[in-house]
Amino acid sequence: MTRAPLDLTCTCGQIEGHLRNFSPRMGTHAECFCKDCRAAELYLHQPDPAPGAVGVFQSTPDHLILTKGSEHLAVFSFGEKNLLRWYASCCGTPLFNTPRDPRMSFVAIRTAAIADTAALGPVTAQAFIPAGNDKTRHKGIIRLVGAAVARIALRRITGRWRDNPLFDTDSATPVRPVTVLAQGTRSRLLNERSRP
Repeated sequence: MTRAPLDLTCTCGQIEGHLRNFSPRMGTHAECFCKDCRAAELYLHQPDPAPGAVGVFQSTPDHLILTKGSEHLAVFSFGEKNLLRWYASCCGTPLFNTPRDPRMSFVAIRTAAIADTAALGPVTAQAFIPAGNDKTRHKGIIRLVGAAVARIALRRITGRWRDNPLFDTDSATPVRPVTVLAQGTRSRLLNERSRP
């Protein structure tokens, strides 16, 4: 039975897409409190999520369909080997996080871009929760990682990793040039925000 898609869009509406044949079982609804995710929001001039988290739905790119405005996609990274962070160049909306290698079939979709977050079901994992003394802890992380590894492995076996709107999988390169931010950018963004 074909299920309804779950719509997603940037803030200004120039980028539109959906998760096809959506079911909450196709991914994991999670929250991340890490410094990289917070700094990415600040870099894109979004509201500071701290002390809260950044919401994501972890799934695979073969479910992701972009129907409008893909020319407005842009991507940056905090380093040469760090995650790719995709956003809408038209309005700065954070959209997706992906590995650099498309064979690692993984996408974390920012829940702020999803029209109906209730359809994702409850948050089942939290990463890098502040625990005092500059320490962090996790909830549901084993399930989160295990589910991601299983999805990646299945797509490697079936070849579905090639169904990826964010990469040219023949050359294994992103469909947009990656802006690698200068060393120290993340720390600068966080330090500026922490000043009284």
